[in-house]
Amino acid sequence: MKTIAIRPLTAELNDDYLDFFDNRAFTDGNPNGPCYCTSPNQDEESIRKMVGEFGTFGVKETVRRYAVQMLGNNMIHGYLAYDGEVSVGWCNAADRDSYAGFVPDFARKQSCGKTFSIVCFEIAPEYRGKGIASAFISRVCSDAKEKGYVAVEGYAKLSEGRDDFDYHGPVGLYLKAGFAEAARENGQVIMRKML
Repeated sequence: MKTIAIRPLTAELNDDYLDFFDNRAFTDGNPNGPCYCTSPNQDEESIRKMVGEFGTFGVKETVRRYAVQMLGNNMIHGYLAYDGEVSVGWCNAADRDSYAGFVPDFARKQSCGKTFSIVCFEIAPEYRGKGIASAFISRVCSDAKEKGYVAVEGYAKLSEGRDDFDYHGPVGLYLKAGFAEAARENGQVIMRKML
């Protein structure tokens, strides 16, 4: 494995994004797949419409089609991890207000100012446990601070032991990166780092 590079998603990297979800994400049978991480950036009506098309076009084909359209409209934001020129991971992160349903309501009530949110991680199975999620968090925090945000938040789920299928990232991941618990409700924890 070469040095992992973290790059913000740009239009020039859209094909790498699709390649990651087409060929490396969820290859271990993870129940969160097939996914192209579209839902965090959709409203409820768009999600219902997309799900309604699963029976006609298939789940992966439908979600991919929506992803292509959303990428073309600059509606998906986040970061790709690269091993050389191959995309091996994804982190969906952006301004908290850009996520209609993926930021818990109780997090919005605990607002501390202009906040950047991390809502999803997906890392190719053979690259997990190698520090990529931590590298994502470091880059997100650095970029958010540079852009004038006062905090970065993640929304970890509480579970017994480690949950490899939890795309939010575990509490311990955030603690290791200097985040602290801001609030918890119904098994979900707002992990926050003030910048």
